[in-house]
Amino acid sequence: MLYWALVFLVIAIIAAVLGFGGIAGASAGIAKIIFFIFLILLVLSVLSHLFR
Repeated sequence: MLYWALVFLVIAIIAAVLGFGGIAGASAGIAKIIFFIFLILLVLSVLSHLFR
């Protein structure tokens, strides 16, 4: 999941450099959502491991 967040971040950076503002904004938004989902799942995984 972290891989996909990085992929969308790279797409956003490339699109921003080339001047595609809409695509860059959308890709950055998707990357942010995926990254936060990754963080939530990471915390849940660590907590479940600690309580076992």
